Amino acid sequence: MTFLERIYIPAILKGMSITLRHFFKKKTTISYPEQKREFSKIYRGQHVLKRDDEGRERCTACGLCAVACPAEAITMVAAERKPGEEHLYREEKYASIYEINMLRCIFCGDCEEACPKEAIFLTDRIVASEYKRAPFVYGKDILVEPFDLNLRVDVSERQTESVLKFKKNKRFAHNK
Repeated sequence: MTFLERIYIPAILKGMSITLRHFFKKKTTISYPEQKREFSKIYRGQHVLKRDDEGRERCTACGLCAVACPAEAITMVAAERKPGEEHLYREEKYASIYEINMLRCIFCGDCEEACPKEAIFLTDRIVASEYKRAPFVYGKDILVEPFDLNLRVDVSERQTESVLKFKKNKRFAHNK
């Protein structure tokens, strides 16, 4: 080794130059509560179980979302609709228990694609953080959107042009 290599001056100068370059770069950090980062239009966040125009739950407990989930995060129990509950559920069968384990979910969107009734969607909402594991098992109390039309989640921006074109075709109007 040469004398300069033994006293590490070139290495120190190289390290200082890297430090000075990073010192004058634009910061990527944001002050989260005051500033919010923009998400992509197709960002997949918290799930929501949609209602139809009459306020009835769309989910018919077919189980296709649970089968399509690669993380096996969705569990449901089907039940028969009783007389007088026509205003709550669209079909004769509904999900009496519908749970998503958000710790297992990988937010892939396969449940959204598998649902024939367009009942489940991933929204642009962020899943809240917790200190314990139990609150991350979301039931129908958290997932089903409210009756009030003003509080419902708009998922129209998540649908591509081909999906909207498909929905306009009268032959495939099975979700109305």
